[in-house]
Amino acid sequence: MEEDPEKRGSNKSNKGLLQTDELYQYILETSVYPREAEPLKELRDATAYHPRRLMGTAPDAGLLISLLLKLVDAKKTIEIGVFTGYSLLLTALSIPADGKVIAIDIDREAYEIGLPIIQRAGVEHKINFVEAPALLVLNKLLEEEEESDKEDSFDYAYVDADKDNYKNYHEKLMKLVRVGGIIIYDNTLWGGTVALPESVIPEHRKYLREHIIEFNKLLSSDPRIQISQIPVGDGATICRRLY
Repeated sequence: MEEDPEKRGSNKSNKGLLQTDELYQYILETSVYPREAEPLKELRDATAYHPRRLMGTAPDAGLLISLLLKLVDAKKTIEIGVFTGYSLLLTALSIPADGKVIAIDIDREAYEIGLPIIQRAGVEHKINFVEAPALLVLNKLLEEEEESDKEDSFDYAYVDADKDNYKNYHEKLMKLVRVGGIIIYDNTLWGGTVALPESVIPEHRKYLREHIIEFNKLLSSDPRIQISQIPVGDGATICRRLY
């Protein structure tokens, strides 16, 4: 029997850290799905049976991202880690017609799943997809901005990539994103394991858990940013650059 696409992702073991499936489903049905753009629903459905579907952005997190993009009037943005493109499409839909997203991923194959939907949504012209290691791209962007004397010209950045590089991405983004701009880091609660004793952590989660814990400490002690860590999706930390 075909699963209802609207029900996919409702199980908290798949997405979200809320106490009950029923409460998460209530949030989805009450405030998320009614506001989710049709292309986003289509892309979420296209990703639902992908073997790595858990890498996709949770739709409730997407609603928050869209709100933040509007609040800072984002026009020039960066995305590190694209997968099938849910958050990328969300950003492209949220920014103005002349807005731009530099989307960076080492694997274009998953992006190709969402690309036809992005094209039908009429926002492909806003996206510059770069298939390369993110640090190389960020370094190049910094060089270009220094040469043009336009450092910190980005309004917004979203990071959902290799967690052991988050601290390195952070330092680059603090030079690329303007004062008052927003940086969002996904997966900063790592399935709730950041608060559990190491003895009960599954082996496959241990390595990146340690990097996430250290990164969370780094953000909490960084005076250059205002932060809010929220239990949406797999946990996300929103950073606003202060100086």
